[in-house]
Amino acid sequence: MPQDIKPTRSELLKVKKQIKLAKSGYSLLKKKRDGLILEFFEILKKAKTLREEIVSEYKTALEKINIARALEGDLKIRSLAMAIREIPDLKMATKNIMGVKVPKIEPAEIKKAFMERGYSVYSPSSIDEAAAAYEKVVEKVLIAAEVETSMRKLLNEIEKTKRRVNALEFVVIPNLDKVRSFIQLRLEEIERENIFRMKRIKAKA
Repeated sequence: MPQDIKPTRSELLKVKKQIKLAKSGYSLLKKKRDGLILEFFEILKKAKTLREEIVSEYKTALEKINIARALEGDLKIRSLAMAIREIPDLKMATKNIMGVKVPKIEPAEIKKAFMERGYSVYSPSSIDEAAAAYEKVVEKVLIAAEVETSMRKLLNEIEKTKRRVNALEFVVIPNLDKVRSFIQLRLEEIERENIFRMKRIKAKA
């Protein structure tokens, strides 16, 4: 603010109000940032566990399909795979985590009963065991997809919130404080000048 501009008390009050609002916003955003970080790390733990479970389930499924291939041959396995009657219908929804909308995959019937797989009761048990093992893998993968997408969305929101917090802390609030200090200083100078002027007027009277 240039030195020759004479600020008013109302301008000072306005700046003080802006500082108060900025500090309030800073406090709320900081709490949001900290809350989002906590949520992120909770989901991260879940994601790590899921990855380990997927690897374990996949190894089991791979062993079972290799046994089925050795016993029955690839042609029979492909033929039975084509007999599946229904493909799972996934339904997507959203849920709210501290103002962030993340995906929610509605539970789907991935795991099928023996007769729901489309092949006859005389089909080899090795193939049925392999199918059941891969169904477990698919179930875990769907959960992992939901969890990891949520993590990415939370991470993006954390970064945006951090930028806003930093802008308020290091730019907006310090600049407003400088303006407030300058206005207060100018008002005090103006007041001293007025007092001095009044004294001179009285002295001449």
